Amino acid sequence: MAIQQQGRRAGAGERGSAVTDFVMVSALVAVLFVAVFQLGLALHVRNTLISCAAEGARLGARANADPDDGAARARELITTSLTARYARQVTAHVVDAGGVRAVAVEVVAPLPVIGPLGPDGALRVTGRAFLEAQ
Repeated sequence: MAIQQQGRRAGAGERGSAVTDFVMVSALVAVLFVAVFQLGLALHVRNTLISCAAEGARLGARANADPDDGAARARELITTSLTARYARQVTAHVVDAGGVRAVAVEVVAPLPVIGPLGPDGALRVTGRAFLEAQ
């Protein structure tokens, strides 16, 4: 009889533990999901900015074009692909790349953050293309 009472007490003490386990595991899964989503969003924005900067550099490096045309094209593509918020700081200039002149389009944009937990700072990407007129 003492064994039965002891067994009941142990079972009664675990009552409701499934609910707390579910809450703790659900919170952990939710935090992991938000972290993975944040990383995916940041990588998407970074890759889009790189693509737009490279396309702007290619346009600015054409024989009959100006590097500022490339910056304007990159700004237009970023605004179309993302939002105008990411196209505020777009610059283009001619650089020396190993003895060859090239157009570099640089984009500085805010890092997308979901909620208060996320990396601070900005993304800085550069697209380069060799000048046709050399």
